Amino acid sequence: MMPMQQPLTYHAFVELATADPAVVGLVLKGSRAHDDMITEHSDHDLYVVLADSATTDLTRFTGHRTPELDLVIAPLAEFRAAGMPGFERYALARARLVLDRLDGGIAQILAAKARLDADEAFRDSGEWLDAYANSLYRSVKNDRDGHSLAARLDAADSIRFLLELLFALDRRPRPYNKYLEWELTRYPLPGWDTGMLLDAADRISATGDVPLQRHLFAHVEAAARRAGHSAVLDAWGKDLDLMRLRIPCSPSICTAATAG
Repeated sequence: MMPMQQPLTYHAFVELATADPAVVGLVLKGSRAHDDMITEHSDHDLYVVLADSATTDLTRFTGHRTPELDLVIAPLAEFRAAGMPGFERYALARARLVLDRLDGGIAQILAAKARLDADEAFRDSGEWLDAYANSLYRSVKNDRDGHSLAARLDAADSIRFLLELLFALDRRPRPYNKYLEWELTRYPLPGWDTGMLLDAADRISATGDVPLQRHLFAHVEAAARRAGHSAVLDAWGKDLDLMRLRIPCSPSICTAATAG
């Protein structure tokens, strides 16, 4: 009887890939690239970056995925474009460099993914601001008209767009929900109290709390106007009145909001 082949481990593959001159970079992403986020279920998500047009036997591992090891094998040009734009951007922005044979070139590619350029950030934040205002407006209007479920769903949608907006204003890709607290604890958004922001996001998503939504919008509006997005907001005309605070915020509401 032939012995059963042992599953390929992360460390064994890294040793194999490091010995292959076609490999110019190894990049670890996911939970194992985030301190204190590793669990018994965490696998190793590894990008294997090959020199463009290189030939290597490692391509036999394309699509390899086990509970221990998940591989993405890509030529350098494809790796450079990954997440630019796209869902993969945050994962690579916070990835851990395992091997860089390009004298810092792989590290530079990762750094570029972690920082939106000024034009990209301005364009994206304007779009996310409009999407946030749209969901906020719908939530408040639905609450006014007695559509409680719709109001809560729109409120939850607004938080998604808000987070995209706030990270774009800071020229950063938004983290996945799994890493939101991790990211904000270690890299707070300038002008926002992390605990207050997370609490407001939690309460609004769960309850659609209209006074809290309006209080939060007051801070967002101020930040957006400072960033040059007055035209996006002013396009809403008198509908802004429905989103804005009607009366001074009560202490219980204000302490849960994200004063900047």
